[in-house]
Amino acid sequence: MKKEQVANCQFSVWYPIFKKHTIKSVILPLPQNVIEYLLDDGTLVVSGSGHDNVHNNNSNSDEEEDIQWSDDETTTTATAPEFPEFTSKVLEAINALGGRVFPKLNWSAPRDANWIALNSSLQCDSLRDIFLLFKSSDFITHDLTQPFLQCSDQDSPDPVINYELVLRKWSELIPGGEFRCFVRENKLIAISQRDYTQYYHHVLKQEEQVSHAIQEFFSQHVQYNFPDEDFVFDVYRDSEGRVWLIDLNPFGALTDSLLFSWEELRSGGEISQQQEGPAFRCTTSEVTVQPSPAVSYRIPRDFVDLSTGEDAYKLMDFLKLKKSQQEASEEEEEEGNAPQ
Repeated sequence: MKKEQVANCQFSVWYPIFKKHTIKSVILPLPQNVIEYLLDDGTLVVSGSGHDNVHNNNSNSDEEEDIQWSDDETTTTATAPEFPEFTSKVLEAINALGGRVFPKLNWSAPRDANWIALNSSLQCDSLRDIFLLFKSSDFITHDLTQPFLQCSDQDSPDPVINYELVLRKWSELIPGGEFRCFVRENKLIAISQRDYTQYYHHVLKQEEQVSHAIQEFFSQHVQYNFPDEDFVFDVYRDSEGRVWLIDLNPFGALTDSLLFSWEELRSGGEISQQQEGPAFRCTTSEVTVQPSPAVSYRIPRDFVDLSTGEDAYKLMDFLKLKKSQQEASEEEEEEGNAPQ
C-alpha cells in the first residue's frame, strides 16, 4: 500500500467519479483554525451551533438552591472558539441535505465515537453535534495526523492533503445490507459481510443473489473507473436489490479485512481456487456472533453525561454527593480532634 493509493481514496477524489451511484453529499474545505481546534487536547468544550435543552421542572427548584456555586473570581471558565463563517456554511449544507447528515473527513467517519452522542448515532443536525463526535474520535485524529502511517513507501514525501468536512445526506442503512468488496488488479476477488459481528439470516439465505448483484454493479460502474487497480469498496444493497456505493478504501492493512485475512487477500491463492467468481463470506450462525470492535472505545454512560453536561440533574446529584462526602469528612475530622 503506497501513499498515492491512500490519497486516491479521499472522498473528494472518488465522489465526482461515482456521484450517480452513491449518497448525495456536500464537501466543505476545513479551515486551519478548525483543524487546530479538533486536535486540541484540552478539556472537551464543544463549539458550533446546537440546540439548547431547557428543563421546565419547578419541583427541583429547592434542590437547585442547595447547591453552592463557587464565586471565586480566580476561577476561569473554558470557552469554545467560534467559527461564524464556517458554521454558516455547514448549516447551509445540512439544510440542503434535508436537515440530517452523516459527517466524515477525507477518509474516516467517527464510528468509534458514537457512544458519546445522545442517541448513540452518527446522525447530526448541527456543527455542535459534528464537533462532539470529531473531538472524541481516534479515527478522526488519525486522519488529521497520520494518514500515511502504514504505507510501504515511507521514504517518499507525503502527498499534499487539503482537509475537508464531508456531509452525507442521512440515510437509514440496515447493517445487514452492507458489504465490503476487495479488488486486486481490477478483479473483484472477495466480498465480506460488513457487520460481521452479527448473524443475518437473509444474508446467508440470499448469498448467491447478493454476490451476483455486487458483481454486476462492479463490472458496470466501478471496474476500470477508479485510479488504482488494487482497492477496497463498500456497498449497500437496499430492499429492492439495488446496490449503492458507500465508500472506497486502500487495499492494505489500513483497511479492516473483516472475515478475510490480508495474507490470503494479497496472495489470492486459496481465494482464487475456491470458485470462478469472488469469494463470499458472512457470519453463518448465531454461535459465531462477536462483540462489536467499537465497544473497546466506549466509556460508562454516566461519565459521558457528566463530561458533556447533557444531563443537568445527574450533574446536580453528583455535586450534592460530593458535598455530602465533604461534610461527612469534616465531621469525622472534628470528632477526631475533640478533647477526650
